[in-house]
Amino acid sequence: MQLGNLTEFLVKSLVKNPDMVSVKAFDDEDKITIEVLVSNDDMGRVIGKKGMIASSIRTIVQASSYLNHEKHVIINIDSF
Repeated sequence: MQLGNLTEFLVKSLVKNPDMVSVKAFDDEDKITIEVLVSNDDMGRVIGKKGMIASSIRTIVQASSYLNHEKHVIINIDSF
């Protein structure tokens, strides 16, 4: 899935441990849900101050979805 790959590229570019990043995309009828799991140490890098980095990631992926005439995208970020 193209949006999952884009999200994975963006997140792996930000973290110290890119091997610890897991991205899974789930396609529902009306939306695409992307689950991002990162190391607890990298959580701050992905979320950013006041959530600005996470918001930027969501904006980029949703813009790509819109340009490719795909569904609405929801990105959930969590740590393990």
